[in-house]
Amino acid sequence: MTPQELVVRMLPPFTGWLALAALALPGGSPLRGAAVALFLAAGPGAALVRVCAPAFAARPAEGPVERRDPDFARHSDLLERLMLTLFLSISAVMLVATVLIATHTFSAQRVLLTLTLLTTLAAFCPPLRASPPARTTPRTPKGSAP
Repeated sequence: MTPQELVVRMLPPFTGWLALAALALPGGSPLRGAAVALFLAAGPGAALVRVCAPAFAARPAEGPVERRDPDFARHSDLLERLMLTLFLSISAVMLVATVLIATHTFSAQRVLLTLTLLTTLAAFCPPLRASPPARTTPRTPKGSAP
C-alpha cells in the first residue's frame, strides 16, 4: 500500500475523530458545525464506498446509443460514487440515531462517536473483490432439449 492510498483510506475516520475533537469548541462555533456536518454528510459513506470500489469498477456505466461525450463512463461512475457516498452517510446517520433513540440512549455525541468507530472499522476492512462477469450465453435447464 502506497502512502497516498493510506491517506485516502484513513481520511474518513480522521474527519470523524476531528469532528469529535471539534465538540470541545463552543456550541455556536461555525468550525464545530462545519466539521460535524462534513463528517456526517460524507464520512461513513466514503469509507463504505471505498470498500465496495472494486465491485463498482467491474461493471462500468453504459452510455446512450449516441456517444457525444467520450468521457461519459468516467463522469457517470464519479457521479454514482458521489451520490452513493452522500446517501450511505445519511442512511448510516439515520440508522444509528434510530437505534440510539429506540434504546433510550440518544445523544449527538453518541451518534458521532458510534459513526466514527464504524467508519474507522470500515477503513480497516479490505476492499471487496469484483465478481466475475455474468454469462452471456443462455443456459438450458436440466432435462430440456436445446
